[in-house]
Amino acid sequence: MVDEARHIQMRQIVAGLSEGVILIEPDQTIAYANDAAVMMHGITDVGDLGATVSEYRANFTLHYRNHREIGPLQHPLDRVLSGEVFRDVVVELVPTRDPTHRWMHRIRSLVTTDAAGTPSGLALVMQDVSERYQAEARFERMFNANPAPAIICRIADLRFVRVNHGFLDLTGYHRDDVLGRTFCEIDLLREAERREMAVHRLHEGRTIPQMEAQLATPCGRGRYVIVAGHAIEMPGPGGIEPCMLFTFADLEDRRKAEMALRHSEERFAKAFDLSPVPSALMDADELEITSVNQAFVTTFGHAPEAAGSQSLADLALWVDRAEQRKFSRDLKRLGGIRGFEAVLKDGAGTEIDCLISAERVSINDEACVLCVLQDITSRK
Repeated sequence: MVDEARHIQMRQIVAGLSEGVILIEPDQTIAYANDAAVMMHGITDVGDLGATVSEYRANFTLHYRNHREIGPLQHPLDRVLSGEVFRDVVVELVPTRDPTHRWMHRIRSLVTTDAAGTPSGLALVMQDVSERYQAEARFERMFNANPAPAIICRIADLRFVRVNHGFLDLTGYHRDDVLGRTFCEIDLLREAERREMAVHRLHEGRTIPQMEAQLATPCGRGRYVIVAGHAIEMPGPGGIEPCMLFTFADLEDRRKAEMALRHSEERFAKAFDLSPVPSALMDADELEITSVNQAFVTTFGHAPEAAGSQSLADLALWVDRAEQRKFSRDLKRLGGIRGFEAVLKDGAGTEIDCLISAERVSINDEACVLCVLQDITSRK
């Protein structure tokens, strides 16, 4: 009578719990399950759990999700029957009758003993964590499928715990070369603009703003990127852990383009200076001269410093002002002129028959006009 009263009292206690509870007798019969446990199994009647542990195992399949942390792969009810006390074990529950339905449960055991130390009360306690694991699964799929390079670093020990294909493709690392290694071994912020601030924020778990850096690669050659860090939380062996999600944008193509542009501009500058044809660079808006080559100085007698910030009209090169105005109008209207015939004069007043050609160009990201003046006096 005492045992029966104790059992009734136990059922009354667990009936209103939000956690699911299954009470098991030492003879392997399932004595009771509260409404929460019934609902977490996707059934409507406690009898559908099974009358015994064997029937329960036939009705529901359990797969451990964190078995590396819990040791031998015994069925949770077998472990309860043996009197083992465990907690924070995550299992995937699949009904045998409908394998399309799956739930994720975090379970623990509850074992009471009599005066002799023999187990007298056995219970399996569970929480439904399906939504969290579904959200984590969606994150994993999105993280791995995202073509943008990304890697996740655990803040506690600065070890990398996740890496996607985009990062591996960007750097040339293999997955096993990255996971488990530390931030010190794979420096994500080498030569960063604000490295000290970024490292400080990493240790504090705070957002790291975008900045340019040189990402370490297996071959030892750095790869220029834009890197940013975002504080997130990830599941780990000890529960939810603070982490830093690093994302990257590759700057190699931009750097190659900038280098090619710089080399191109250097070649243009050399060709401009060495050209035997008098040439001038002018501002595209005001048509003021910004640079002249040596042939211009030799032909027209104006030193580079004297020609600077002046227009062709300011230098008094034009004999016919009407021609000068027509040239300026046509250049602004058309954006370029080929073979405009005019009479100019040099610094000594000698008239020179010229063909003038002008084209808009971009020098150091600035809009300019390249003006070439070909002396055709002897031909005329």
